[in-house]
Amino acid sequence: MFITFEGIEGSGKSTQVDLLKNTLEKIHFDVVSTREPGWGRVGSLIRKIILDYDDIEIEPIAELALFCADRAQHVQEFIRPKLSEGKIVLCDRFYDSTIAYQGYGRGLDPEMVKKLGFSAALGVIPTITFLIDISVNTALSRIIERPGRNRIDDESFEFHNRVRKSYLSLYKNQSNRIFLIDGEKSINDVQSEIRKVLKNRFSIFKRLEKFDKL
Repeated sequence: MFITFEGIEGSGKSTQVDLLKNTLEKIHFDVVSTREPGWGRVGSLIRKIILDYDDIEIEPIAELALFCADRAQHVQEFIRPKLSEGKIVLCDRFYDSTIAYQGYGRGLDPEMVKKLGFSAALGVIPTITFLIDISVNTALSRIIERPGRNRIDDESFEFHNRVRKSYLSLYKNQSNRIFLIDGEKSINDVQSEIRKVLKNRFSIFKRLEKFDKL
């Protein structure tokens, strides 16, 4: 099972990935977590180029190519093998991010971005995706407070708003896969909602009911 987490910057995806991983491990699920961009040797180099080098102006099409290169390597070397081993894989961002950020945030042709993003996934499709939605104002207030901001964090309000609108459009068109979660709620309430969706949709997660009583 391949579970992905999406949302604009500051939405709390990484926190929710960690919480769900810890919860699933407590009830003896075989689970691993990962992220994009940045897994492995190739990914870590690509992440630095994309996010950390403020003195480099990256053309949007070049940025798209870098994200796709990261994904193809990530899928081939990590995601596919772990899924083949029967593990549950939790991923902080996948191809929905590419559509939202490069297709709409950067203004590239969305259809081209979709084709390249899907191709880079090498046929791997998320079983379920959690879109943690927050307002852009909330996002920017959270970004300001956190250390180590990157190039995408520092984009304009308009950029982040275009990305958010794209995510909501993806949810509207793919509500059978993408579940919208209110990220303005507390961390625990967001996690509870994620667990609720998993319990209701997949019988293997019925064991999560024990956490509702804690």
